[in-house]
Amino acid sequence: MGMSLARFFERQGYSVIVLSRKAKKSEGNVSFIQWDGKLLGPWADEFENASAIINMAGRTVDCRYTEANKAQILNSRLDSTKIIGEAIQKCQNPPKVWLNSSSATIYEGSRDKMQDEETGTIGNDFSMNVCKEWEQMFFSSELPQTRRVALRTSIVLGKGGGAMQPLLNLAKVGLGGTQGDGGQFFSWLHIKDFVKIVNWLIEHEQIEGVVNCVAPNPVTNKELMQILRKSVGMPLGLPLANWMLKLGAMLIQTETELILKSRKVYPKRLVEEGYFFQYTLLEDAIAEIVGTEWGTA
Repeated sequence: MGMSLARFFERQGYSVIVLSRKAKKSEGNVSFIQWDGKLLGPWADEFENASAIINMAGRTVDCRYTEANKAQILNSRLDSTKIIGEAIQKCQNPPKVWLNSSSATIYEGSRDKMQDEETGTIGNDFSMNVCKEWEQMFFSSELPQTRRVALRTSIVLGKGGGAMQPLLNLAKVGLGGTQGDGGQFFSWLHIKDFVKIVNWLIEHEQIEGVVNCVAPNPVTNKELMQILRKSVGMPLGLPLANWMLKLGAMLIQTETELILKSRKVYPKRLVEEGYFFQYTLLEDAIAEIVGTEWGTA
């Protein structure tokens, strides 16, 4: 997602600075500067007079939730957010806006209630607590000249891998049936809408606080898998029971929460403020992704 944003803003004529843990060569108007996500360094000089800061740093959650991995998931988010706040505080002419990643998984699992920014229920487990501490760190800095927006983003779908590739692979070999009981909801967002939303939030200066970055029509897992089977031309799909998913998650070193938690999230603020989604239906989003990436009709 980060490079999709970088390329978008490069096409808009901006000079883009990407903070990276590894040294990389510049590509066009996209430059890479090393940082460790913890300590101030020369990278902080780039914040002076910046139009916007977009922070997406954080260890992947696609792993087993061992104590070591959980500590890395939490600390990588808190450390990077904290040090960015300190860098902005040192600016004479600070960035106009700072957008910081969060996650739609901050809300409790729900199969009936739509979770929006105003009435959504935030509960108490590892994933939700990470998001709560992350947002608390983000909003704790005193930054009177910098507007802040926390992006409560769902699973973002696009070409070239990500969440769709393993699910499409399952569908292609006949294993694309319901997962669990199939009633859990799947909130999603096309990568093109994600990039457009970030740009739109930068341009709309009246918006600050938390924003749900999700498409307005979540689907059940049963509906999701039906759409995926259709997209790859596979009429049948064997269902995967909970115990199968737990065993499979252990084998590939991930957690079943990514599949079984019911995420029924609604982008109330985006809709009310007038953002126009390019993809509102999952069928259309998958057709765009699969039509090119997988060469199917």
